[in-house]
Parts: sequence; structure tokens; C-alpha cells
Amino acid sequence: MKLVIAEKPSVAVTIAKVIGARTRKNGYYEGNGYIVSWCVGHLIQMASPERHDEKWKKWTIENLPIIPEEYIYEVSKSTKKQYGVLKKLLNDKNIDTVINACDAGREGELIFRLVYNQAKCKKKIQRLWISSMENKAIEDGFRNLKDGENFENLYRSASARAIADWLVGMNLSRLYSCIYKETYSVGRVQTPTLYLIAKRDSEINLFKKQKYYTVDLSYGELKLVSDRIDRIEVAEQLLNLLEDEIVITEVEDKEVSTKPDKPYDLTTLQREANKYFGYSANDTLNLAQGLYEKKLITYPRTDSRYLTEDMVNT
Repeated sequence: MKLVIAEKPSVAVTIAKVIGARTRKNGYYEGNGYIVSWCVGHLIQMASPERHDEKWKKWTIENLPIIPEEYIYEVSKSTKKQYGVLKKLLNDKNIDTVINACDAGREGELIFRLVYNQAKCKKKIQRLWISSMENKAIEDGFRNLKDGENFENLYRSASARAIADWLVGMNLSRLYSCIYKETYSVGRVQTPTLYLIAKRDSEINLFKKQKYYTVDLSYGELKLVSDRIDRIEVAEQLLNLLEDEIVITEVEDKEVSTKPDKPYDLTTLQREANKYFGYSANDTLNLAQGLYEKKLITYPRTDSRYLTEDMVNT
């Protein structure tokens, strides 16, 4: 029997239908030699500093930096029930192989591995690596399952990123809160992002209009415009250099082909959706994730702007 773990219930339902696991049980589907269950995002989270050492319960500069020798992980209270289902399945003696069907990316790899490790499972891992929820893509993915060991570095990368987030957040939030005597939240990503926003806002507020000049020539629909000129004396000098009559001596007419833009990556999609529709980055991500799960777009959480060859006929 093989256990398939998806990242979300909706994805698990789709996969279960394709591979023939159609019998609904408590927290999973079963059938055709498979059990298909799911995470609900991150079931496992990094524990707070006081779980590592009681002295870190109090926010003081003297107790900084907080750098545990080993990091403790714990089950999220809000998803404890589903973790219990997965833990039982992962340790079921009838299960010989575990298939990681979480999203094909660093975060999906981390979500699966944290559950797998927390349950102290030692069974063989296979990886479903697909970028589309089309039935054919899922079928092809199960015919070409990859060895889980090949994704060890991806997991290590995701784990390092999570630990970096924890270290920056726990240490700098406490440091600045203690220095300024009020609660501050500092994050590896959120604080530089806030700086960029504040810097741009300051530039807008301090912006002063500057007068500039251009020399324009127009005849019917034909219009020629010079580059920006900051001094009126230079613009007048350029104007005085022009003769009363201008003759066009050569016209070149050629056909030019313009290639279409590449498909969106997530960042470009979020930027365009904000520009045209005013959507926040999170709104766009949620909408894209919903479209992906309905098989209307490819996997959205990516910085790639290319399609793989296996997507051609999907």
C-alpha cells in the first residue's frame, strides 16, 4: 500500500480521483492500492524560544542572541487533528512507500518533510513532481515518480530559509523592542520590504517639479521631438540651428516581428494584477492557486517563465 500526501485537501481529492482512490475515510481517501491524505498548509511549525530554554521566555537584551543548538518543531494547534491522521498513516505497517505530492517547490518539500520527520517515519519516499493538475499530467507523474533522496538539497534549502526567518525574527524583534520600550516586529523579508516602501514614499513626498524643454517639429501627422533639455538657452540654440526647410532624403520601410512576452512568473503576475486591478500580492496568489487547483493554469508559485515539454499537450 502506498500513502500519498498532498499539500491541500482540494489537490488530494483531484489526485485521488485520477489514481482510483475513491473511498472516503476520516481524513483520507483509499482505493486501488493507494491511500491519499493531505496537509493543510504547514502542520508543523518551529517552536518559540522558551521551548528551547526557559531563560528565553523573558525579553531582555542580556539573553540575546537566541541561537539554539538544535531547533524544536511542534504541531500547530489549529491543524493537530489532521496531523494525527497523517502520523497514524505514516506509521501504519501496511504502508510501505510514502509519495510526497505536495507542491513542486521548496515550500512544498518542507511542508512534507516536517510532517514526515515529526512522525519519525523511516519509510521510502517517492516524489510526485508535476506543474499542472490536468489528469494526464497527474497520470504521467505517477508513472514517473522520482526518488525522494534526489530532493534532499531542496529540503535543506527550505529548512535553512525557515531557520533564517526564525533567527532574524526572534532576535531582532526582541532587540528593537527592548531598545525602544515597545513591541516591534522585525522580519528577514518584511523589514527590507517596509524600508523600500518607506523610502519610495519619502521620495514621492520630497519630489519637486523641474521645468524642462523640448524642440518639436510637426507637419501633418509627422512629429519629431527632441530629448529633454534642462536649459532654455540650449533649446533656443537648437531651434536656431534649424533651417526654414527640412528635406527627408531617405525612408526605410521594413517588416519587424516582435516576440510575445514570456508567461508570467508569480512576481510579474502579482505586479501586473496590482497595477491593473489593485489586487494585493496575497490576493493574486490565492486567486492563482485556486485557478491552478481547477486545472486552468500551471503551478503558480514559481520564478520560472518557461513551460516544460510535458505541458505541450495538456
